Amino acid sequence: QVQLVESGGGLVQAGGSLRLSCAASGRTFSSYAMGWFRQAPGKEREFVSAISWNGGTTLYADSVKGRFTISRDNAKNTVVLQMNSLKPEDTTVYYCAARATYFATRNPGAYDSWGQGTQVTVSS
Repeated sequence: QVQLVESGGGLVQAGGSLRLSCAASGRTFSSYAMGWFRQAPGKEREFVSAISWNGGTTLYADSVKGRFTISRDNAKNTVVLQMNSLKPEDTTVYYCAARATYFATRNPGAYDSWGQGTQVTVSS
């Protein structure tokens, strides 16, 4: 497993942008697919975006497609979620996740490691 630490959450007005970062420990980061999920209180964890080991494949939820962009830097062991045109309904806790395989997936149950989460709040 890898250790994951998210950062970059905060409060922003609707239409604004935030950049979430996830720093991973370990020397095998490049062999992990990475994902971002979000979860509101009392709700199931929701897929947001995922990226394959080399960035060659990216996946997005329909609700964020065209607004969010996922990327990774294997040299720095980081994955970034750039969030633009934020909406109040994007407000919740965002989690970074890693799975010990090359391929990205939307299924949260397929991920082995999770960060502690970072709060994103979008005001109307």
